[in-house]
Amino acid sequence: MIAAKKRGLRLNNWITHIVFTLLALSCIIPMLLVVIISISDSKSIVEHGYSLFPSLWSSAAFRFIFQSPKLILTSYGTTLFVTVVGTVVGLLLTAMIAYALSRKEYKFAGVIGFLVFFSMLFNAGLIPSYIVYTKYYFLKDTYWILILPGLISAWNIILLRTFFFDLPQEVLESASIDGCSEMRIFWQIVLPMSKPALATIGLMMTLGYWNEWTRSMIYIDTESKFMLQFLLYKILQNADIMMKDAQNGLSLGAQDFPSDSAKMAMAVIAAGPMMFVFPFFQKYFVRGITAGAVKG
Repeated sequence: MIAAKKRGLRLNNWITHIVFTLLALSCIIPMLLVVIISISDSKSIVEHGYSLFPSLWSSAAFRFIFQSPKLILTSYGTTLFVTVVGTVVGLLLTAMIAYALSRKEYKFAGVIGFLVFFSMLFNAGLIPSYIVYTKYYFLKDTYWILILPGLISAWNIILLRTFFFDLPQEVLESASIDGCSEMRIFWQIVLPMSKPALATIGLMMTLGYWNEWTRSMIYIDTESKFMLQFLLYKILQNADIMMKDAQNGLSLGAQDFPSDSAKMAMAVIAAGPMMFVFPFFQKYFVRGITAGAVKG
């Protein structure tokens, strides 16, 4: 009987490992394929299609993108600055609002909580937002227009407030009885206990800022202030124009342009930093999932 149970457990373990290995490969192989195509020769792609083992290697795609390295590096710097400042300030403001709304002692928590939720139901639209940001706040073609609109999210406030509700109230009450102010409780007790939630929301905000390109397209005129994603979008537009000219016989030099590999190279340049950042947040995701499973 015991031997049969052990065999059953081994079989379940093998099945679990196989399933999760296949899931991991389904995530890793596409990413690996993107990297390999970005350094593949365009003729090899045309003749043999996408392959993990291309017949010819080439760095032409990266050479094309980095024709203006100063512009790329400036765009990287702008994107990094906006992402770091926006994430840090936005996460701090979100945590402060969520903590205030989670305190039963705050008599306006219900009203403000309703207003926060109500803001999720309606959107002012592009044209009113453009008028407000440019005509009244004078934010056009400034770094602030890249940071301020994404600072506060009603959804993030609700998520963090829910997490604060689940914190042990006995600890907060004991600290209050011992003479701790609300600000000290927030900084020294609540924030350290909320690392999983803060890391999760912080990563979502980081991804939001890093992948943002529409605000650069609408509000930014100076090329040195372009976000990385929008700059890559413009490079891709120029590449498409070159390919159309080559097809129409207007540009002979563009016939050998690495169109497919250039697109993949842009994906590598844009996604690379985020791929390196995620492992630092992984342990907090695991803690958050474990805590959620225990509470459930």
